[in-house]
Formats: sequence, C-alpha cells, structure tokens
Amino acid sequence: MATLTHFPKISIVTPSYNQGQFLEATICSILDQNYPNLEYIIMDGGSTDNSVAIIRKYEKHLAYWQSHKDRGQNHAITEGFKHATGQIYAYLNSDDKYMPWAFRTVAQIFNEFPKIQWLTSRTLVVWNAEGLPAQVYPAVHYSRTWFYRGWSTRVFPGQSGWIQQEGTFWTPWLWEKAGARMDESLYLAGDFELWARFWQHADLVTTDIPLAGFRQHGKNKTTPEEYLQVCRQVLRQYPNSSVHNLYKRWLLQLLLRFAKRGGKRWGSRVNFVRYNQFTQKWTYHSHYVI
Repeated sequence: MATLTHFPKISIVTPSYNQGQFLEATICSILDQNYPNLEYIIMDGGSTDNSVAIIRKYEKHLAYWQSHKDRGQNHAITEGFKHATGQIYAYLNSDDKYMPWAFRTVAQIFNEFPKIQWLTSRTLVVWNAEGLPAQVYPAVHYSRTWFYRGWSTRVFPGQSGWIQQEGTFWTPWLWEKAGARMDESLYLAGDFELWARFWQHADLVTTDIPLAGFRQHGKNKTTPEEYLQVCRQVLRQYPNSSVHNLYKRWLLQLLLRFAKRGGKRWGSRVNFVRYNQFTQKWTYHSHYVI
C-alpha cells in the first residue's frame, strides 16, 4: 500500500462502564497503531471495577478522559465528541477492537477522496471472548434505498446486510449535519439510528479491507431480536419511497441493467473504493441500484 504522507487527525471516543475485563485490549488496539495524529477520548460512566485504574495507566496518551455517572452509552458518546477536534471521527465500545492497520487505511482513503463523508468495511469481523478472531464474513454493498427498505437488518445467503459500527468512520461535517448527537432515548441500536440520520445527508462508501471487530463474549447487552425490533422502530420514522412490488422492481432492474435508465429516479447509489496493488492506487466506484 502506498506510503502515507499526510495524517489527518482521527478522533476516537470510547464509552466505558465496568468493562475492565476487556477495556485494556480495546485501548491497546487504538494506541498500538502508533498513528501520529490521534485524539483518543474515554468517557467512563463511573465504573466500580478496575476500569479507572486501567484508564490511568494510559492517561498520558489520552486527549481527555473522565469517570463519573452519566445517562448511558449514547450520552457518553455525545459528550465525548464535544471534546473532539479531529478531521475523522469514530467510536469504539470498551469491549471491541480495531485491526492494526485501521487508522492508516482510513486516513489514506479520506486523503484520496475528500468527497467521502462516511466510510465502513464490508468485511465484518467477530472476536471471541479472548479477543481472537472467531468469524469473518462479507457484507452486501450498501445504498440509501436498501437501507430505508430495511435490507440493512437482514442476512442474505453468504452475506450480511448490517453496517458494522466498529469499522465505521465519518467526518465532523456529517456529524454536525446529523445533529451532533446520539439518541439517548435508545438503549439499543444507537448506531443504527445514527446511520439513518447520516443517510439523509451523504452516501456511505465501503472498502473490502477489514477495519475492526465486534467482541462476542456472552455478556453483551444486545440480543439480535431486541436490536432488530428497535431498528424497525427507527425505520418507521423515515419515508420509504423505494419500490416494494417485486414484479415492478424486477422490471426496473432490467431497465437499469440494459438501458442504464431509472436508477436515479427509483434507486440510489452504491459507492466503494478499491486498492490496486499493481498500480498502487485507490480507485472510486459508483453505480445505481434499484
């Protein structure tokens, strides 16, 4: 991969509460990248385990941290980004981890394509309780139409429709346009609700390079059924103008495929970047889907 010469500031927020068992691995997955322009913020909700001792161990590497009672995970993330000054934002929960190459990859992509407002990986990773890779699986391409149709809450044959929060990065501009907040009324699916607002302002761009992983350890607060229920409630708040009639959608897909027409009116764009190892260049790709 081409050598990175410009390092945009990356601001990472970690909300934390009584996750001392996993917190140090999360912190190390961020600091061990040795990214030279990192702004790392930890918002602890007043943990009573060994979390504060772990945070103090790495205090000199942090731009800001606090530990006192808050109004939950989403409130902690919102407050954390009030201290952020970076050009690229993301948050990582206190039991998840980044891939070692994540920040440099993200920085290269944002450098190459300034029009990108948010980016995620289509290679989804799950860590086990010990922090080792337990599962890797591909995701479908993402589009605005498909998201509001509910396809980002589904699993397709051999692929997932979900947008993995751990591997998603965005600009301060998009954060501000979407309200500069997480939804405190939600205990689950705060990330999905944020994506619903992001889609109102910018297309999501993907890369096949894995960027992060979700740790499945048996004590996660989210079950798939509960999470899915909240996602459906979120989608009901947004108008869905996509084509639901299967026969009509099939005809429109044929029109788009053979006549190259109808995509802008009845569909939306899929956007992705790829790296060519022979030319050592990134390329940007975009096409309409129904």
